[in-house]
Amino acid sequence: MTIEVTNTSGRLVPSDEITSLLTFAMGQLNLNPECDLNVGFIDDDYMTQLHIKWMDEPGSTDVLSFPMDMPENEGDVVTLGDIMISPVFAADQARVAGHSAEDEIYILATHALLHIIGYDHADSAEERVMFALQEKIVENWKNK
Repeated sequence: MTIEVTNTSGRLVPSDEITSLLTFAMGQLNLNPECDLNVGFIDDDYMTQLHIKWMDEPGSTDVLSFPMDMPENEGDVVTLGDIMISPVFAADQARVAGHSAEDEIYILATHALLHIIGYDHADSAEERVMFALQEKIVENWKNK
């Protein structure tokens, strides 16, 4: 498996922990451990550009996911896609939520992985399922 983490944000980020978390999450989600996944920590200006270009929405955001290949069967090896995280945006959200920036980044990375494999939160029922799963994965990873 290749989880490639790059950091061009100019901020310190928990790269090793993100690799560990996403490896754990992929196992919890029954994804083949040989799947590829890219995670980029980017500055807020670049996140704003991506948010406008791909989501047609103004301003920055916390995380964007770019799915590539969806496994058709449980054992398929595919390139799952790319996750882009703004540590600046995440830190601001973390302060509001009352937890650490690292915890926010863990939640965002897991959230983005779930989006890549088809989860969504367009309605309240989907949101409850997705958010409960991301919280469960992060908590189980922390307690392993």
